[in-house]
Amino acid sequence: MMNINGKLLEVEQHGEGDAMIMVHGLGGSSNAWHPQATILSRSFHVIRPDMEGSGRSPAKGKITIATLAKDITKLMDKLNIKSAHLLGHSMGTIVCQHIAAGSPSRVKSLALLGPLAEPPAPARGALKDRAGVARSKGMAPIGDALVQAALSADSRAHQPAVAAFLREGIMRQDAEGYARTCEALAGAKSADLAKIKCPTLLITGDEDGVAPPANVQKLARAIKRSQTLILDRCGHITPIEKPAEVNAALLNFYFG
Repeated sequence: MMNINGKLLEVEQHGEGDAMIMVHGLGGSSNAWHPQATILSRSFHVIRPDMEGSGRSPAKGKITIATLAKDITKLMDKLNIKSAHLLGHSMGTIVCQHIAAGSPSRVKSLALLGPLAEPPAPARGALKDRAGVARSKGMAPIGDALVQAALSADSRAHQPAVAAFLREGIMRQDAEGYARTCEALAGAKSADLAKIKCPTLLITGDEDGVAPPANVQKLARAIKRSQTLILDRCGHITPIEKPAEVNAALLNFYFG
């Protein structure tokens, strides 16, 4: 546990080299990046926080995209990191975009998996409803629903361990922390994408309903130095559904 910005965050660190910070999405934790951290920590100082209200980090107050972004920059300050490579998944991609737009000198590159600039209007209402479900019924029904909605048909059929990982990860979340994070995502607004200057890699799945390929291509057009990869038979849980393909793309992005 580290005291960051007046709150306690669980932070895992592995490897040496340039700093690389991995920011998980809604209902995630540092373990969402395990397949990538295992490979990238051979060449980088990989830092994986559980964000406030997620995983092993308790929720102290109201959570917003701004507070999450500030926690990342304060974590960098705590570790004496002037600039870092940022990786984000889902909601974490929004956090990373805000840091890259607001403090461009602190971000060497962006790798965004299942990326979105902000939720569309229908999703905002659904996220608020999900916060209510977490508070009233707990995490089990949310876990069951996400196994069906967030994974590709191929992953559900042929990767039962991925479904088990997703369900267990969701059910392990603190319901109130998850609810506050749902509300943070429901209120998220796009960063000023024109201010993002660093090299950017966008990865999504062909069956990703949160970050469908057409939307990701639109996001890529708004970020100048970006490239896009669409993964076949992949849903929204990109780092876990297609770890080998994601790792190969990341290694090519950093070293190709």
